[in-house]
Amino acid sequence: MASFTATSMSMISLAKPSLVPSARISSPNSVSLSIKGRNFPSITLQPTGRRFQVTCAAKQETVQKVCDIVKKQLALPEGSSVTGESKFAALGADSLDTVEIVMGLEEEFGISVEEESAQSITTVQEAADMIDKLLESKC
Repeated sequence: MASFTATSMSMISLAKPSLVPSARISSPNSVSLSIKGRNFPSITLQPTGRRFQVTCAAKQETVQKVCDIVKKQLALPEGSSVTGESKFAALGADSLDTVEIVMGLEEEFGISVEEESAQSITTVQEAADMIDKLLESKC
């Protein structure tokens, strides 16, 4: 069974829901998967000409840490909603705030972010994806 609402779609099995994977497509470019109640990282599809390239999104723990750092750096009120899709500008961050966020991420994760990469980050998810890639390359 599939259900559509605005830009999201969920698919689940009616046979034995606990045994069959369910998927949630939050946009035409992002898919998340849940099997037997276990959630897996989202998969992001990135257009490359006429083909799609499949890349795995950052781990949920990384996204949550980035959300926490963004809340702290921007001194957002308790209960403010920050998700992977949150844009720094929409949260009230200016260019100096973004630099401070990146510095906080570097300190928290023990990484060094190149200036060009830092300037291209506009969302929490982009920051988390970049962090996971940098951590993988350190191994």
